[in-house]
Amino acid sequence: MTQGEMTGAKALWATLARHGINTVFGYPGGAIMPVYDALTFYPEVRHILTRHEQGAIHAAEGWAKATGEIGVCLATSGPGATNLVTGLADAMMDSVPILAITGNVARHLMGTDAFQEADITGITLPITKHNYVVREVEELPRILAEAIRIARSGRPGPVLVDIPKDIQLAPYHGEIAAPHARPEAPAPASEAIQRARELLRGAKKPVLLVGGGSLDAAAEITALARAWNLPVITTLMGLGAFPASDPLWLGMPGMHGSVAANRAISEADVLLGIGLRFDDRVTGRVNGFAPNAAIIHVELDAAEIGKIVRTHVPVRGDAAIAARLLTEGAQRLDLPEWQAQLEAWKARTQKPDHWGAAYAVQAVVERLRPDDILASDVGQHQMLAAQLARFERPRRWLNSGGLGTMGFGFPAAIGAALAEPGVRSVVIAGDGGFQMTAQELATLKMYDIRNVKICIINNSYLGMVRQWQELFHERRYSEVWLGDSNPDFLKLADAYGVPGYRAESAEELPAAINAWLADPKSALLEIVVPHEHGVFPMVPAGAALSEMIEQEPPRVPTPGIEKNSAAKEAQDA
Repeated sequence: MTQGEMTGAKALWATLARHGINTVFGYPGGAIMPVYDALTFYPEVRHILTRHEQGAIHAAEGWAKATGEIGVCLATSGPGATNLVTGLADAMMDSVPILAITGNVARHLMGTDAFQEADITGITLPITKHNYVVREVEELPRILAEAIRIARSGRPGPVLVDIPKDIQLAPYHGEIAAPHARPEAPAPASEAIQRARELLRGAKKPVLLVGGGSLDAAAEITALARAWNLPVITTLMGLGAFPASDPLWLGMPGMHGSVAANRAISEADVLLGIGLRFDDRVTGRVNGFAPNAAIIHVELDAAEIGKIVRTHVPVRGDAAIAARLLTEGAQRLDLPEWQAQLEAWKARTQKPDHWGAAYAVQAVVERLRPDDILASDVGQHQMLAAQLARFERPRRWLNSGGLGTMGFGFPAAIGAALAEPGVRSVVIAGDGGFQMTAQELATLKMYDIRNVKICIINNSYLGMVRQWQELFHERRYSEVWLGDSNPDFLKLADAYGVPGYRAESAEELPAAINAWLADPKSALLEIVVPHEHGVFPMVPAGAALSEMIEQEPPRVPTPGIEKNSAAKEAQDA
């Protein structure tokens, strides 16, 4: 390939550049090699070489979640493409705009079980918003432009474009496709808005429930809540869509939600939900969710309205437009009895006051600055961070909500750090989940990324699974103990040139956090906490929100724990 020849591979990069895409994450291989060769002619596009395709797509998700713009990743055929599957499913569940580009074997080999061939479009059909196989080189720029439009428009999601190797190599003589204009967001029907206003005016115990589909409508939703004087609950995915410092904020709902949020939902007579899909982790037992409330559901995706909970006033449309319309003609609600009850429930929130995982997470999130990004992995530390962190603006909280993907947090933090190099990107992970994508420490080293701060909450267990085994399986701890096989995380970090710090007690923690945050480079902090620790409040599976367990039940040490602890101490000695 020479500088002057235009091929399918070059047309790909030219199209991405014309669409303003300047960073992609990926990993090369045989079937995508012509694309990587063509990359050398397009220095305006930065490629980040991760150490695993799963790291690439989670980094692209982190980029997209932090910025609201599309994240792009590349992989080769076969195992490269299938390594993207988890990230595609994750992006689909959390409505993240992703363009995944995969190479495939040449067209004449497709369907022959050729080396590293996989039907990736067939595999990913249920977990992508749309996908394509490029059959003719002339179609490639048009398909890429269309894929970008689909990923970003409406309810965002992942789109995959699979490009056979001979298409990448074929001469291209057409134009480079221009970006599509973004379609105007649909406005809700005026009749639905009027009915919603009427319900709100008559409410005695109203609640505003805000989900991840409202992140780009944070200003409008804040104005709506203040105009009507509505108490606000933000879901796990909606954290940051309403400022946590506002007295109207009640916290997060659901399985590990706040006392105030879950009690308010259970007692509400009008519930206005905006930009959420009423996930089972939010609702608990559906027939016990908001049993006394008339539900107004504002949602862009018509398929989600009425899918889980009975909706009295369906409002299909854009969250920002709907919030503005509902704010017009607002009638401020003066409900002193309801406000007093909400304040009493808020007072039941307990601040961690003894050494453990919650104490450690609290100490870390208290040091976050307003613009800092907090990414989490999946598990107890994720729920603790969601309970304890306070977000004043949207897109500062990155987590895997719908799919609950262990290994998500660290590469997502890298993607966000590259998107916003002037912002500190903090990740809270567990000792189990971090090891699923720990190889991305090499990405920090290779690109000298200096604004990622990694915090590992090390309890030597797969903590959330252990908590469920404790509560619901009579403490039969099956295949969750990691303590006798965990690495020395500081030595692991040092092997990649990443500074490491450790705290094993409340007394050691402040100095360790100070040194970790003050380090001019990306750095790792390991906080070693007691093995057994639960996340509460908690709504047991199959229970209603009103049946939440507010405090951790008292426990006595078990022989298994003592044996495992002794083994770890002997190993350390």
